[in-house]
Amino acid sequence: MSLQRASIAIVGARVVPVASEPVENGTVIVRDGIITAVGADVAVPEGVPVVHAEGKWLLPGFIEAHGHVGIHEEGGGAAGNDTNEMTGPNTAGVRAIDGIDIDDEGFRDALSGGITSVIVKPGSGNVIGGRTVAIKTWGGRTIDEQVITDAVSVKSALGENPKRVYGEKKQLPSTRLGVAYVLRQAFVDAQNYVAARDAAAAKGEPFARDLAKETLASVLSGELAWDQHVHRHDDIATAIRLADEFGYRLVINHGTDGAKLADVLAERDVPVIYGPMFTSRSKAELKDRAIANLGRLAAAGVRVAITTDHPVVPINFLVHQASLAVKEGLDPEIALRALTVNPASFLGLDSRVGAIREGLDGDLVLWSSDPLDVMSRAEHVYITGREVYRWEDGRGVVSERSERFSA
Repeated sequence: MSLQRASIAIVGARVVPVASEPVENGTVIVRDGIITAVGADVAVPEGVPVVHAEGKWLLPGFIEAHGHVGIHEEGGGAAGNDTNEMTGPNTAGVRAIDGIDIDDEGFRDALSGGITSVIVKPGSGNVIGGRTVAIKTWGGRTIDEQVITDAVSVKSALGENPKRVYGEKKQLPSTRLGVAYVLRQAFVDAQNYVAARDAAAAKGEPFARDLAKETLASVLSGELAWDQHVHRHDDIATAIRLADEFGYRLVINHGTDGAKLADVLAERDVPVIYGPMFTSRSKAELKDRAIANLGRLAAAGVRVAITTDHPVVPINFLVHQASLAVKEGLDPEIALRALTVNPASFLGLDSRVGAIREGLDGDLVLWSSDPLDVMSRAEHVYITGREVYRWEDGRGVVSERSERFSA
């Protein structure tokens, strides 16, 4: 099973590939779901449906780099919340894909905000939450059809969340010291596991697999990134210290206090998925959060992405967070990169999504004008060349589940 793929030509738009210069009065061709041509003087192949888009802006579909859509369903209460398996501080063996409901209303909201890809992550209650997954935001009859890749990252948390959750249970970890200890011990155990596994393989002997240690072994080998939930500057320093100790590929998630260490993050090329921004200072580690901190990180040379942390902030507000970050000092070009090419690059999705370029998936959004203008609207959303959303008669219309099943 796979997503339905379609062919389409969008002509006359201001094409903003993000990874390259804009093309005025441009044309983009998608054949069987893949972008095959981009430019100002592109001939439309015979038989390919044409969308005339004069006066519109065409951009790649946005990427929500850190969300819980589908595993923390809206309006479902506890029955629809599978974000945290908080029965132990280390649940590295669990996978987000096993808890995603593709009919969660958040996916429809994502389309209205021009978001065509999301990295769904387990929550931040555990020290090690589990494996993430990158998926399309619409189009499949099952979640498996929407998967871009399940080899993305592992979610982990430092700071207040895990120490609060397990401190209330009167068990390890109840302090920042304990949180770091749990991480260190887990990685040491994984190193020992890899050594024993390799020795058994060399001798041709059987070996008992452990799913949690297998996951951490994939982090140590570099196959999976380490998505580190962290807000406060001292916790960011701990995240860097642990990454140096074990040699894994660190991605800071949230980083709302990260401007204090912007030069360090830039020097080490540690990327930051920043946000959510439309929130209050709801806990102690958020006391220095500010929308302007994103611009400060980017100005120092840190590669940045933006997150709503949906449903903390509604996922369709992703672009509005970028707009307000621009108001508070973020360069507009970097703002668009933070929604597209940056997360695609540092999360290993750039061979599929994140730009308008030949060979990438035909995930495109036709906007009424500059998407960073709060009055702009996503008018048409395409995933692998197929229209899945349109703005019509004053409302958003989504290609619904019945159509997917009957296709």
